Amino acid sequence: MTETQSHRTGAGPAAYGTGSGTRTGWLGWVYFAAFIMVLVGFFQAVTGLVAMFDGTFYLVTEGELIVPVDYTIWGLVHLLIGLAVVVAGAAAMRGKTWGRAVGIIMAVLSAIANMAFIAAYPWWSIIIIALDVIIIYALAVHGREAQL
Repeated sequence: MTETQSHRTGAGPAAYGTGSGTRTGWLGWVYFAAFIMVLVGFFQAVTGLVAMFDGTFYLVTEGELIVPVDYTIWGLVHLLIGLAVVVAGAAAMRGKTWGRAVGIIMAVLSAIANMAFIAAYPWWSIIIIALDVIIIYALAVHGREAQL
């Protein structure tokens, strides 16, 4: 069917794989994002545990962070974000709408937390922020395709 014929017949964009009724090549990005969510959540949890049990591991003291809070508190924040991201990633991998919504929210919170934590562990924080951006894009733009 040509583009002109699809407009006349009302087939619209769904006939080309961009509507919510078909799966496209972008579905792989959704599954990739869900897998990365689980991985990033695990990394966040490990970062949280390290901060809680060994505050001397990081490059700066608590007072030199953007938000000068004790590393134990930062550790708890990272641990909770990490656990929530793992659960949301597993749900998003199964096509659950709530998993996508929670995943986007948690990726935003993760990026903000890592921006505030950037002085303590710069390269790690930058990598996590970049992965959070990929997660947000894949889930927000193409996440609906995983529901089929």
